Formats: sequence, C-alpha cells, structure tokens
Amino acid sequence: MPKNRLAALALWFAAVNPLASLAAASIHESTLDNGLKVLIREDHRAPVVVSQIWYKVGSSYEPSGLTGISHLLEHLMFKGTSNVPGGEFSRLIAANGGDENAFTSHDYTAYFQILEKERLELSFRLEADRMRHLLLKPEDVAKETQVVAEERRLRTEDQPEALTQERFYATAYLTSPYRNPIIGWMQDIQSISPDNLKRWYQQWYAPNNAILVVVGDIDPIEVRKLVEKHFGPLSPSELTSPRPAAEIPQLGERRMTVKAPAEVPYVVLGYKVPTLKTAAEAWEPYALDVLDGILDGGSSGRISRHLIRGSQVAAAAGTSYSPTTRLEALFVLAGNPAPERTNSELEQALRAEITKLREELINPEELSRVVAQVVATDVYQQDSMFYQGMRLGILETVGLGWKRLDDYVQRIQAITPEQVREVARKYLTDDRLTVAVLEPLPLDGPRPAPNAMIDHAIR
Repeated sequence: MPKNRLAALALWFAAVNPLASLAAASIHESTLDNGLKVLIREDHRAPVVVSQIWYKVGSSYEPSGLTGISHLLEHLMFKGTSNVPGGEFSRLIAANGGDENAFTSHDYTAYFQILEKERLELSFRLEADRMRHLLLKPEDVAKETQVVAEERRLRTEDQPEALTQERFYATAYLTSPYRNPIIGWMQDIQSISPDNLKRWYQQWYAPNNAILVVVGDIDPIEVRKLVEKHFGPLSPSELTSPRPAAEIPQLGERRMTVKAPAEVPYVVLGYKVPTLKTAAEAWEPYALDVLDGILDGGSSGRISRHLIRGSQVAAAAGTSYSPTTRLEALFVLAGNPAPERTNSELEQALRAEITKLREELINPEELSRVVAQVVATDVYQQDSMFYQGMRLGILETVGLGWKRLDDYVQRIQAITPEQVREVARKYLTDDRLTVAVLEPLPLDGPRPAPNAMIDHAIR
C-alpha cells in the first residue's frame, strides 16, 4: 500500500477505534512493598502474553575500566541458579512453546518471554529466581567473556561501518558515558572478574531497581497475585544513583578518520541535541522528531528525493534520532557515497540539507505528510504486544514515566514549520557537529592492528 494511503488509513483507524491507541487503553500500575513496579496492560486479541523485566542499569552506568559489564552480565543471566541449572531457563521456555531473549542498551537491560497466556507463571517463577539467586560460577564467567569478546570482533572490529560508528561516538562525547560502546572496550571485557560481576549484579539486580511489564490476554487481578507470590519475597538493594555525567559544552566542530579494510567509503555526521528528558523546552524533541521525518521519511524524505534519486551523490543514506534516551543525544546523518562520488561530496550534500532547514520553512504539505507517517507508525506498531511493552519499559527506565504516552501523537501534530526551523537553527550548527569518515583500505591487504586503524582524531 502506498505510504500516503497507509497514513490516511491509520489516521482514520485511530479516530474511530480507541483501542488503536495505547494511551486510550487502561494501564494497571502498582508497586510491591520491596519496590518492584508493575505495569499491566490487557490486550485480548490473542491468547498470548508478553512478560518483560526491565532493570534500570546499562552501559551508561558503568565506570571507566568496567565498560561492557552490563552486557556480559546479560549473557550470564542464562547460566543458572541453584534451582534452575545453566541452560534450563531457555529449555523450559521452549518446552512450553515460548520465546525468550534479552537486550542491553545505554540506559537499561531487559529480559522477556512470549508465552501462551496460561504459562505466564512459569515466566515469573524463572525471572524471580534469577533476579536474586544467580550463581555466577567462575568457569561460566570465563566462557562468556570469550563469547562476548568474539561477538565484539565479529560485530564491530570486523565491520568497518560499525567500527566507524563506535569511534564516532567516542569522539563526539567527551564526558558523557554514551562515548563508550554498549558491548564494552575489548581490554575491559577481558579484564572483568567474577567479583566485579557479583558486585554489579547484587547492586542493580533487585526488585527496587526493576519494572515488570505484562501485556496480553490476562486478568490484571490474577496477574498481580502471581507477581506478589513470586517477586514479593525478594529483598531490595541499597541503590546508589550513578554519578552525574552530563556532556560538557562542545566548543567547535570535531572531525576524525578511520582507516580500515572496507568495500565502500562511509561518512557520519552527528549534532548534539536534547531529548524528552533533557530539553529546556518541552516541544523541542517533538520538533526534532518531525525534522527526522522530513529528512528520512522513506522514499518521500528529502534525503531519498534529493541525494539518492536526485543528485545521486549517495548510494544509501539516512538519519536517526532517539528522543527517549536518559542523557543528551545525537541527531545523526550517515551514508555511503555513490560510485565515483566521495565522502566529501556526500558530507557537503548532507550539510546542505541541514542548511535548507535552518534557512527555509518547510511547507505545510510536507509537514502534514510527516505527521501522518508518525501517526501511522504509532498505530500499526501497537498491533504488537511486544512493542506495547517496549514503550512502557523504556519510558519507565529512563525516568520519563509511562504516562508520557498520553500526548505523543498530539504533541507531534502540534509542531509548526517555525518550530522545525527553530530547532534546526538552535541545535544543527557546526559548533555542535562531529564528523567521522571511513577511508577504505584494500580488503586483501594486511589488516592493521586495532590501534592503527585510527588515523587521526581532531577534537
């Protein structure tokens, strides 16, 4: 279906069907005596339930020398307790027809199961057990350290664009913990000890540092009874809030180059921008969200129309912006130049698109298209119980609160062309910009040592 027809249908669907909006649905919120927050959302369209446990700890909580410890602990959470031996957690979920996994970010670590609704208690029993009773055997730590180190080699060090992005963030941020990769630096991964992990686990993996999100074909009263049964007896921790880690003001453009074996060049531009958590003006992140859609709203976005299909300076390019991070974020533009074109040409073309946004008002039709796409995405993603839980969990763990869902669409619809131009003028400036370029080395040549891959970094 064409994107404009999809957007129109989504707008109509949201207007006539209140269940299409998560804000219109009832969220049952409660907190156990030990501090565990519980959010339950009924969705009776299928006999399925999604259970997610979110811990308010991620790579941005990690001190120097322990980068990657949150992600390594995520791996070890599947290695067993005295009640559930290693590997048994996943086997039990699979034997009951379920699916499960976990993920770590800068701001949180989360674990989830998707099960037939009658099997929900199994999820609670297993998660409550490993919340406080993980064994962390030295032999398991040694093995998973090797697994994570290999993961880093495959996903970052052997992937030139991922390597460039990692060094880009390390250059863009000086004091923010977002400068460190979620997976950690290799030397830190290989030096984390079992005692380090035990202290990290005991401090952060506690009911008073967690949010349990349950979405599905369930009775909230019965779910609350099961939560109390399995999680209620767990003891809380004494939490120490992470030290403030605000990024210091940037005083000028920063540039850096990565030289590594690669097939094609690559360029990344990033401007420091506020988020819902850090913005001085509440409307600014919504205007940046709209600006993101103006540039990269699918085939109708300016980058696709002007740089890929138009001037053909880019083989591929796009933007990214997350308004729900805990700390100041980056508005990122990145891409590969087309054959016979250069990183410099693509960089200048991307910067020219930013200049237009600073100098000219977007037209009402373009704004209307972006708003319609945002609403369409918002409506259709709510067909996923997992996505519903994700939004609740993210908002809670970063400290915004799930009630921020209530006015998201209305806030986007209220943005004006003048506000889009204002955030572009205020934040998308050269003094807030970091640029990273990948200069490909021959793929069949000798691979340089990791430290030699960075040609220069000018801050």
